[in-house]
Amino acid sequence: MSTATDRKMIFEPSETRTIKLRNRIIRSATHEGLADEHGYPTDKLLKTYEVLARNEVGCIITGFAGIMQNGRSNSHNMLMIDNDSFIDSYRRITEKMHELHTPVILQIAHCGRQTRSKITGLPTVAPSALRDTSYNEDIPKELSEQEISEITDGFANATLRAKKAGFDGVQLHLAHGYLLAQFLSSYTNRRTDQWGGSTGNKFRIIAEIFRKAKHLAGDFPIWVKMNAHDGRKGGMTLTEAVEIAKMLEHAGCAAIEVSCGVFEDGLYTVRGEKIPVDAAFKYNFRYKSLPGIVHGIAKLTVPLFSKKIKPYDDYNVDHAAEIRKNVKIPVIVVGGIRSVDSIKAIIAEGKADYVSMCRPFIIEPNIARKFKEGSQAESKCIRCNYCAIGSEENALRCYNGKLK
Repeated sequence: MSTATDRKMIFEPSETRTIKLRNRIIRSATHEGLADEHGYPTDKLLKTYEVLARNEVGCIITGFAGIMQNGRSNSHNMLMIDNDSFIDSYRRITEKMHELHTPVILQIAHCGRQTRSKITGLPTVAPSALRDTSYNEDIPKELSEQEISEITDGFANATLRAKKAGFDGVQLHLAHGYLLAQFLSSYTNRRTDQWGGSTGNKFRIIAEIFRKAKHLAGDFPIWVKMNAHDGRKGGMTLTEAVEIAKMLEHAGCAAIEVSCGVFEDGLYTVRGEKIPVDAAFKYNFRYKSLPGIVHGIAKLTVPLFSKKIKPYDDYNVDHAAEIRKNVKIPVIVVGGIRSVDSIKAIIAEGKADYVSMCRPFIIEPNIARKFKEGSQAESKCIRCNYCAIGSEENALRCYNGKLK
């Protein structure tokens, strides 16, 4: 059981570079679907963050914001940050968060092959021309040298815009199979030029982003979210993830959040005891248009043949601990963390400096305060993962295992 002393350790203020966190629990980047059709943040998004801040979350990392139009997500109403017109609209968020003493980090991303040209209106791009079987529509165009340069410029410019908008830092999305993760993984990066092959070559695009971003934005904190492992043959391994973490520290990274998985892995990143077949057939573009009789058969057969990925709790903690042994910058861990006792153990045993959570904050935006007060010891999330699938068509909400 967690004691008052344990809770004090979790909830004492801390500082990482110029960012002061009110406690060690972070709201991990979560796609909210609360932008407008052009990617501008809405009043509903501001309200979502305000509720988190008033309930004493230590720090908020926003849902991912696209740095280029061809990198927009397949998910509903993704945030964007691809031109200067977004700066003032984001400033409304940062000013309110700072008024509530809560730091806020803008996650910036390019989806690479994990999107559809039907969504972006542009050709899908990737390090290599390898089809993503979770989409199974476009064979992506292999990026040219010029296009890679434009992408690194896009991330650097987005970093500067985030600084101008008042964010406390940015987080580069290097995880979950998006474009930068595609470069880092030998499964998706089959290149034989300076952008592929060795770990150093695969990391080159990240190093260029750091170099350009620092040239534009100075000593503005840049965090990353990275995979430490996935389920792909030839994909990310802990050994290579440790080497990448060292390179990130050398490049000037301010903090590393450790995650796992890619879309083709299924529910590897957000794990649960049951396969959310109902949600997939209602919201996923690949399945929703299939005949009703197929739906009925699938509900019976898919769970029998789908692999459940275990463990369900704390599944990145040991990987984060290994990375933390090899770097001096703060390490954050996400993935199945749902209880005060887990958080206490992770921090006390030095496995990570901070924990971040996604799904627990969807069902209970006030869970950080509940943990602090000792009124609740574990998240009420049942890990149905309908929230993750429903986000393809809807704004973020908790379904609690029921379609409405």
